[in-house]
Amino acid sequence: MEPGPNVWNCPFDYAEALEFDPTLKRLLTEEPVARIKLPYGEGEAWLVTRYDDVRTVTTDRRFSRHGVVGRDFPRMTPEPIVQDEAINVMDPPASSRLRSLVSKAFAPRHVERMRARTQGVVDELLSAMAEQGAPGDLMENLASPLPLTTICEVLDIPEDDRGRLRGYARTMMNTSLSNKDAAIQAKADMRAYFADLTAQRRAHPGDDLISALATARDGDEILDERELTVMAMVLLITGQDTTTYQIANLSYTLLTRPDDLAALRADPERLPSAMEEMLRFIPFRKGVGIPRVALEDVELSGVTIRAGDIVHVSYLTANRDPRKFDRPDELDLDREKPQHMTFGWGGHHCLGAPLAFVEMELALRTLLERFPDLKLAKPADEVRWNETSIWRYPLALPVTW
Repeated sequence: MEPGPNVWNCPFDYAEALEFDPTLKRLLTEEPVARIKLPYGEGEAWLVTRYDDVRTVTTDRRFSRHGVVGRDFPRMTPEPIVQDEAINVMDPPASSRLRSLVSKAFAPRHVERMRARTQGVVDELLSAMAEQGAPGDLMENLASPLPLTTICEVLDIPEDDRGRLRGYARTMMNTSLSNKDAAIQAKADMRAYFADLTAQRRAHPGDDLISALATARDGDEILDERELTVMAMVLLITGQDTTTYQIANLSYTLLTRPDDLAALRADPERLPSAMEEMLRFIPFRKGVGIPRVALEDVELSGVTIRAGDIVHVSYLTANRDPRKFDRPDELDLDREKPQHMTFGWGGHHCLGAPLAFVEMELALRTLLERFPDLKLAKPADEVRWNETSIWRYPLALPVTW
């Protein structure tokens, strides 16, 4: 993608399997703090691509997520995915209160309790796939149902409602202009669903996460109706969508690298550290997410960003920054504890990351144990990939054994 006069046109629609977007690579290499034009929203934005600069933008109070509220900011989807009351667009101290409440649900002891149930779900799904016989589809049989089932159990969402809610989430992530009206309607429908559900839980709390948030207090304060509704939406969307795609991406990565797959089969205890490296390496999404606004003039890598400017960061390029990682474009399962940014960084690091990691680890570990000769059922270049969402993932992942 050729840069214009100091502005790069960035549709970020690259969807060649899990190959790294060449436009992002050029930005990191040629202009690490660049002016970009995105498909939707008014005006231009800065894109910050180096690891250290991304860390600055995501931790420095001179950059505000809340500053984008009310602005038609440059973005990848025709309708903004985020809601104005969401924790995703809060700054401290407002976000700190909500993060403290939600983080209690993902404390290590709770995640360990979820581990047992998650293992049970994995076993059930893979037993069903084995019973159906080869070939199978890892997306349909494992990656898609596992995270949805897990987060819906944590939130206690009725089974009959789960497919509909997943449909809303996927419509909201679609990047096609023709999808705008459907995305607006899907966001409204999901919000209405959770407004009703959270009101019920407030009146008649159970032992689920929504009930815990509905009854949680921070001094004399509680979450108001809108905060609770949007928080439940955020938990559902972030708790199942991205984990689904990453289970599929991790599986594809191993199934197309036989030496790495054999090494993990020989020593399964290496899996957690190997997963950290794969999460660093895999370009898990296209382009960028929710930006920030500079509250004052800030200099990054010799470039002055002015107060009021919109600033996007790329976790993808940060994960491939040669200043941070030796041989960044190589997958090295022996790499020592790569501090990747796949779950975000700073005050908006993913709260559900511990649960997501447990789900991904159990899915891969059990898959390798139960199907020791698992392989792709078709050539890798025939696997079809999503082209319409902000996420990178295979539409189906056919396997045999």
